[in-house]
Amino acid sequence: MDILRRNTDYALRLMVGLARHQANGGSLSTRLLAAEQEVSYQLACKLMQQLHEAKLVASAMGPKGGFRLNRSPARISLLDIIEVVQGPLSLNRCLSQAGACPRAKVCPMRGRIGVLQDRMGEYLAGITLEELASERRATGTTGERV
Repeated sequence: MDILRRNTDYALRLMVGLARHQANGGSLSTRLLAAEQEVSYQLACKLMQQLHEAKLVASAMGPKGGFRLNRSPARISLLDIIEVVQGPLSLNRCLSQAGACPRAKVCPMRGRIGVLQDRMGEYLAGITLEELASERRATGTTGERV
């Protein structure tokens, strides 16, 4: 089970790409952004539309048009982006839907899983797009993350 879905990973890449271009002050076309981040153009269009509807990005039409971040990368968290694409994170249905489990009041796992979910949310909310955009991935000779 993947907690972060593939589309979410792609949206994160697109947003990091926009944050890296933010310093230039201009907008970036979806086609260029998709190519840079190795995301299909069609999927990038769909994801950028979702991010636009959530007001994380702004768009401009015309020859110098495209997308740009709608607020500072320091004010956009990983959790913000994740929730736009896939909704609220939930480790288990019993934590996200009231009444989903008839054993909720006596379940010894519910409290522990709830703590883990809370910590995961806090951790992701504490990582900003600015931080991600400024990091360079360290790789070994095989291209694996070290």
